[in-house]
Amino acid sequence: MTDLDRKLVDAVTRVVAARRDDAVRLLQALVRVPSTTGEEGAVQEKVEHAFRGRGLEVDVWEATAAEVEPYRDHVGQQRTYENRPNVAGRLRGRGGGRSLLLNAHTDTVAPGEPGAWGHDPLGGELVGDTLYGRGSCDMKGGLVTHLAALDALEAAGVELAGDVTVTATVGEENGGLGALSTVLRGYRADAALITEPTRLRLVPAQGGSLVFRLTVPGRSAHAAVRDEGVSALEKFVPLFEALRGLERERNASLRHPLYDHLKNKVPINIGVARAGNWASTVPEGLVAEGRAGLIPGEEVEPFKRQVTERLLAVADGDPWLRENPPILEWFGGQFAPSEVPTDAPICEAVKRAHVLATGEEPIVEGVSYGADMRLFIRFGETPCVMYGAGDVRDAHAPDEHISIPDLVTATKTVALLIADWCGVAR
Repeated sequence: MTDLDRKLVDAVTRVVAARRDDAVRLLQALVRVPSTTGEEGAVQEKVEHAFRGRGLEVDVWEATAAEVEPYRDHVGQQRTYENRPNVAGRLRGRGGGRSLLLNAHTDTVAPGEPGAWGHDPLGGELVGDTLYGRGSCDMKGGLVTHLAALDALEAAGVELAGDVTVTATVGEENGGLGALSTVLRGYRADAALITEPTRLRLVPAQGGSLVFRLTVPGRSAHAAVRDEGVSALEKFVPLFEALRGLERERNASLRHPLYDHLKNKVPINIGVARAGNWASTVPEGLVAEGRAGLIPGEEVEPFKRQVTERLLAVADGDPWLRENPPILEWFGGQFAPSEVPTDAPICEAVKRAHVLATGEEPIVEGVSYGADMRLFIRFGETPCVMYGAGDVRDAHAPDEHISIPDLVTATKTVALLIADWCGVAR
C-alpha cells in the first residue's frame, strides 16, 4: 500500500478535530442509555439510528440459541436472546481495495453501588476533557471512534476502494455472543479492528479468561460446639492458597514477549464467595466463583487439568476433603487466548496510521483480559487487533471515564487506517 497523500492526511485530521463536539454528543447519548449485558435493546435502537443516518447498509438481527449451541463453551449460557439485536452497517467501496471490519460491543457491566460514584453513572457528564459514565471507556467510546472516523472521511471528500463494515455487538462482557453471531452470519473481512480501551497502544494479542465455580462441602453444627462441625470456609482456605501458589508458579515459568511487561500476566481471582447461612452455625458449604487467566500459546484443556490436579492434591492431603472432595466446574464464556503476528499487514497498517496521527510509533503489547478478538480470529478466520482510547483500569470501576483528546487521537488513527487499508478511490 502506497503512503497516503499528505494533503489527505492533513484534511482528515483537521476534520476530526473540528468535529470533536459531535463525537462527544454522540458518546453522551449512548452512555445515557443503560445497556447492561442482556439488556442491550434500547441502546441498539440508537445505534441503528446512527448507522442509518450515515447512509450505511444496515443489518439488524438477534442471535439464536440454535446457532450458538455448538459454540456454547466459547460464549457461555445465555439468560435470554430476545431484544438483544446486533447491528451492522456497511459502507461499500468503489472496488479494488481491501475490506475492513470495525467492531465495538455496546453492552456494559452494571454501574454498581451509586454511592461509590462521584458522577452520575448514566449522565455522560463532561468535566474538562474527561467524559464520565458506565460504558464511556468500555466501550461505547470505541463505537463512537468508528463512526466519527467515517464521518471525517466523508467530510474530507474521501471515497474508498474497499468495503468498511461497522458491527455493534452485544454480550461481550459474558462471553461474546454478538461477535460470534456476527461471524456466523457471514461477516468477514481482510482484517478487523476492535477499539477496546488500549491506551492508544496496538494490541495484537489477548489473554484467555476462564470462569470457574468451586463448591466446598462442610458439616454444620452449633457455633457453641463448633468442633463438632466442619467449616467449609476453613476448608476453602488451603484450596485458595493453592490457587495463589499456582498463579505465582505460572507467572514465573510462562514467557511471551508481549506479556513480559506485566507483573501478573495470568491472574487467578476469586470474585465471589458465599458460605453459611447463620452467624451461630458452622458453615456447611461454600461456593466460590473466580476467573483464571491464560496467555497466547496456552491451550484451555491442559490448563483446566492443571487446576484440577492442584486442587485434588490439596484435597488428598486433608482427611475431610479426601472423603468429601470439592467440586470444580467451568461455566460461562471461556475466552481462549489469541494473537496475530506483530508484523501482520493489519499491525503494520495500524502502526502507520498511528504515526501519521501522532508523529510517534505506537507501543505494541499484549493484554491479560479476554475479548471478542479471539472469535474473529478463530471462527471468522479474520486477522484482528485492538487499538483504542481509554484505559481498561478505568473500565468496570466507579467513575469510569474516557479522555476526549485520546478519543480524538484514536479517531484520527482509525480514519487514516481505513483510508490506507481500503485504499482511496479519489
